[in-house]
Amino acid sequence: MKRDRNEGIWDFEHGMPPQGGGQDLILGLDGGTTSTVCICMPVFSFTDNSLPPDPPPVLAHAVAGCSNHNSVGETAAKETLERVMADALFKAGSTRSAVRAVCLAVSGVNHPTDQQRILSWLRAMFPNDVKCFVHNDAVAAMASGTMGKLHGCVLIAGTGTIAYGYTEDGREARASGAGPVLGDWGSGYGIAAMALTSVIRAYDGRGPQTMLTSRILHELELSSPDELIGWTYADPSWARIAALVPVVVSCAEAGDEVANGILLDAVQELALSIKAVVCRLGLCGEDGKGSCPLVMVGGVLQANKKWDIGKEVISCISKEFPGMLPIRPKVEPAVGAALLAWNVLKKHSQSGG
Repeated sequence: MKRDRNEGIWDFEHGMPPQGGGQDLILGLDGGTTSTVCICMPVFSFTDNSLPPDPPPVLAHAVAGCSNHNSVGETAAKETLERVMADALFKAGSTRSAVRAVCLAVSGVNHPTDQQRILSWLRAMFPNDVKCFVHNDAVAAMASGTMGKLHGCVLIAGTGTIAYGYTEDGREARASGAGPVLGDWGSGYGIAAMALTSVIRAYDGRGPQTMLTSRILHELELSSPDELIGWTYADPSWARIAALVPVVVSCAEAGDEVANGILLDAVQELALSIKAVVCRLGLCGEDGKGSCPLVMVGGVLQANKKWDIGKEVISCISKEFPGMLPIRPKVEPAVGAALLAWNVLKKHSQSGG
């Protein structure tokens, strides 16, 4: 059954049994600059030594647009979050009354005031007994690689980029992640913006000629570099610019020196973000030789045929921290968010709370 997009967000709950499908649920959300994903997961056993099933069961999966309030504004972000959660519950055949916990991890949560603002949104949407948690999206990315535990370092490199680190005693640190205006170098946006800049520099004589010119113009169906100016500023959204990354990679793979230089710079910037977090928290010990998980998430880090950015970052950082243990998550960050909530519920249950 398809949901009527013209009805109220929660109207589908009318007439449904109070506990929906009769199963307690957790909602896990991963909100990035490009899209927002919500998964619906059952609450499984809390026995003493129980571990989450591998992979964890997912009852429903819903996708919506950007929920970063810094990018789209608070009103649009709140509506996106509410709609994607409603869609997931609708697909699961359940209602808010069956939800035990909601864990939302969204880009743009950079300060306690951001957390409190979004927590107030969640508490207005769900019954009072629902546990609500709000984190930066790096938290869900980390948890997706560690099955819900927070320890180590995570590097996200998609449209934007951020490195986050966590110690077992609860300390945390971050590097980068301040958005394109303040320099998310190494991100998809940063790589693509440098490519566009290189095309303009080549066109007006300030930089070397590059294959990027013909490839980007072809991709955008433009006839001259002059037209890039209008194209860029007509809609300078981060994801729209970042979508050009595959063109940059293909040019580098074809031997273009300018494109190759852009990717090498990106690798150095991403490795620098990891190093900053590892050093601030001492994640690899005083001598840098200790072991530490490094969770790697995001489209920029996905393997390519020849120019593998993620592989190059690992190679670069391993020279200084040989004990880093790269992890490519088997589950998506939204599942990681749900696992974080499950771990909290488990501890609460075992403490008798």
